[in-house]
Amino acid sequence: MKFSVFTCSTPEWTAAEAARNLADQGWDGVEWRVTDQADATPPGFWAGNLATWPATGLEGRLDEIASITGDAGLEFSGIGAYARCDDHAGVEKMLRATAALGAGQVRVTMFRLELGDYRDLFDAARADLAWAVELASELSVKILIELHHETIAASASSALRLIDGFDPRHIGVIHDLGNLIIEGQEQYASAFQLLGPYLAHVHVKNAVWVAGEPDADGIVPWHSEWAPLRTGQADVRAYVAALVAHGYDGWITLEDFSTVLPLEQRTRDNLAFIRDAYARAVEAQG
Repeated sequence: MKFSVFTCSTPEWTAAEAARNLADQGWDGVEWRVTDQADATPPGFWAGNLATWPATGLEGRLDEIASITGDAGLEFSGIGAYARCDDHAGVEKMLRATAALGAGQVRVTMFRLELGDYRDLFDAARADLAWAVELASELSVKILIELHHETIAASASSALRLIDGFDPRHIGVIHDLGNLIIEGQEQYASAFQLLGPYLAHVHVKNAVWVAGEPDADGIVPWHSEWAPLRTGQADVRAYVAALVAHGYDGWITLEDFSTVLPLEQRTRDNLAFIRDAYARAVEAQG
């Protein structure tokens, strides 16, 4: 098992600082965030993020990305891109960049439910993915579909329906522990078994559901919030144990969006925690 960090969760560090700090802490790799983003001060996870590479002009930054990553002694766990499946030009750019970097795999995002009838979105995405998988095959890279709330691929079951029949060498699923707390949770072992060869990558973060103030009728509204690995609703140790029992031996990428701890302490503690969870799981397997 190898461990990396998605730089969406390291907004206060520049790319060079992120690579250096993660390497110093002992991480195996990095998953670079690639997208055009809005400015923000101070830097935030999704806007003004200093460890994000812009999609515009990405072709001219590939040598810099490779140098910063390689000089730190880090591997690519993949590319965390945001090109949606129907943006063929954007998807092609990301697939070609992934191939040029030797990063192996790149996320392609799915339609959000708000865009229309699920059945129409599903059929359109299947057609888009058929085109994308053919290009990924030519480039010897893999497309990653992330399990994400409020999209057409919120669960392992829905993601499998979406990509079933495509070549698992060139398309797979990111099983995302934290997102599944919000929508799409299925028993871990069953989900892994269901995905089979399509289980390609893992994201780990945690979340909680928080009760608001009751309204005049006594109805309590609930909303989700990101939480530290140790205190969220998902049992991270049980999750890692299920991965080990299943035989998964790929990347686990951390993307902690909680802010209880400062960034340097948060990433350092997360690595210690996830490594300990992995060691416990391996020991339990005998």
